[in-house]
Amino acid sequence: MKLWAAISQAIAGWIKIVRGDPDWRQHFVFTAPGLVTALLVFALAAFLGVALASLNIGFPSLPGALAAMLVLALPLLAFVLSILGTRALLRSPQPLLPLLVPGAYALTAFLLIEGLLAMFGGPLVMLAWLAIAYLLFRLLRAATDWPVAIAACCAVLSVVLLVGLRLALYMLSSSAGIAP
Repeated sequence: MKLWAAISQAIAGWIKIVRGDPDWRQHFVFTAPGLVTALLVFALAAFLGVALASLNIGFPSLPGALAAMLVLALPLLAFVLSILGTRALLRSPQPLLPLLVPGAYALTAFLLIEGLLAMFGGPLVMLAWLAIAYLLFRLLRAATDWPVAIAACCAVLSVVLLVGLRLALYMLSSSAGIAP
């Protein structure tokens, strides 16, 4: 039941982030257990995505399911890399938890929405990319003192890394089966 409370609090917090309400922080827990809860919600959504995607062919083996969940975790990795890179370039003392906890919840919603849009057609997935770029921009503006241009660049970098990581993984996996 605590997981549902965390999800409903995250939804309320994200509504306030999008609206620009400064009280958004009260809906998230910026501690290690809060981050673990957000990552657990993300992992459950990734598991649900693997289970739904494999309905017609059967659930994969444990290593296959874990590999698929790791691939689905690429948006989270892209966001973390873009935050760390931006912080390093700016030499900013910005704490990570106020970005990672709400970011993990937003990326969970992105994962589910992107999966639904992919069922209706590949080009619709770009709508999910635009939506997550906007949400990450709003988060970066709310949680940091970074200028608008820096927050926008970091949000766009997250999406570019997300797409780039997936394309690189696809190219590596498709070329691995080809004999020279």
